[in-house]
Amino acid sequence: MNFKEKEGEVLYFDKPLRWTSFAVVNKIRYHISRKLGVKKIKVGHAGTLDPLATGVMIICTGKATKRIEEFQYHTKEYIATLQLGATTPSFDLEKEIDATYPTDHITKEMVEETLKKFVGTIEQVPPAFSACKVDGKRAYDLARKGDEVELKPKILVIDEIELLEYNLPEIKIRVVCSKGTYIRALARDIGQALQSGAHLTGLIRTRVGEVKLEDCMKVEDFETWLDQQEIEVIND
Repeated sequence: MNFKEKEGEVLYFDKPLRWTSFAVVNKIRYHISRKLGVKKIKVGHAGTLDPLATGVMIICTGKATKRIEEFQYHTKEYIATLQLGATTPSFDLEKEIDATYPTDHITKEMVEETLKKFVGTIEQVPPAFSACKVDGKRAYDLARKGDEVELKPKILVIDEIELLEYNLPEIKIRVVCSKGTYIRALARDIGQALQSGAHLTGLIRTRVGEVKLEDCMKVEDFETWLDQQEIEVIND
């Protein structure tokens, strides 16, 4: 294929574990700038993934950055691993376990019935450790400083939740949901609904709209891939 400098490209990546979404954008911008011999190029992503999550990340370059909002509204699918019986302040492995709860009363049938309650239009309070803004500041900046963070519930849609594995204290679920859904917050709420606690121990975004994980390239392969492309420069 030709790499169209002026029109921009829409690229699909499998975000590596522990990378921030910002770091992926920076890496891609660096390689494109070097290849094209330009200092400034627009590069943006269509939906943040937490550092501890992996999976589908859509990156737009040049004029294609105008399509970012379009991609953000696409339905997303995740595979999430939850540890029941314990919570963390961040609802994932970023923070240490701060409380433990009983799990003896939990059965597979109970989990399946509880998951059904989350399908449809729901209200969700975003995590304090999130990019939501509170009085113009990022919630995670306030939370990491130890400040109290109060976030308002958001209305969102969960299309599907399926129990893939039941192996207490761990369960694995598949979630299909709308823009703005925090799977970490869903883990918290599932834990509470089971009269226990829960936090996320693994998260893979397997689909954004029609883009699936198998359509994505690894970030470390991008430089080689880019070197093999014909650069198409369109003179205005």
